[in-house]
Amino acid sequence: MWYTWIMSNAVDFISAYNTIDSRLRAIYRGKGNLQFSDLVRRCAEFHKTVRRYEEDLLLCARLRNVIVHESKKNKIIAEPCSEITKLICHVADLLSSPPKLSALKDKNVTGIDADATLADAFVRIAQTNYSNLPVYRGGRMLGVLNNRRVVRVVGQALERGENVDDFLQTPCADVMHEDDMFRFYKVLGKENTVQEAIDAFEENRKLLAVLVTPSGYVGDKIVNLLTSADIPQLIRMLEE
Repeated sequence: MWYTWIMSNAVDFISAYNTIDSRLRAIYRGKGNLQFSDLVRRCAEFHKTVRRYEEDLLLCARLRNVIVHESKKNKIIAEPCSEITKLICHVADLLSSPPKLSALKDKNVTGIDADATLADAFVRIAQTNYSNLPVYRGGRMLGVLNNRRVVRVVGQALERGENVDDFLQTPCADVMHEDDMFRFYKVLGKENTVQEAIDAFEENRKLLAVLVTPSGYVGDKIVNLLTSADIPQLIRMLEE
């Protein structure tokens, strides 16, 4: 066809459009030969990247139809501007090769040994100003001890009339709650996407952190710990 050899924004535009069309069909996995606009609307219902660019993609669909169906053999009737071409190429990249968490620099995430005491945890939190302390035993992560849990269990000990100095000698592993991992944390692997990390915070308003491990399994060493304060950086990675 004519756009295979004419060097213009139209070439990049149509190429990106076709990439998006292919990815949408793979994402939707529905039956029937849906039109591009219908695919966009249906995928936007459950795919956040598509939803974010839904109106832009619908506009691109109309522009694509003009370029393909109205242009003559050696004349492009509608030349996409650089801004819209850059946008559709960006969306194509996001859908076909979304940025992964492996692109983030690993952090030296401060943790604490399972046999360390609550007093040790208080000191570690005060020294680092971190709210979440991964708890390890023999290199295996057991869970995360957050400052809320520490304050709560100490307060409960006071309420029971226990000697606080004695209670602060309790091992960290003994005051952890397994439910905390599922309520307040999400474990992802380095091969998971940046969008999945952002989605985790949107889907669970109680989420304290996304824990990034090499494989995405609970128990692995944490190589990155993302909180809501990191969301702007993650969004910039998508935009850039």
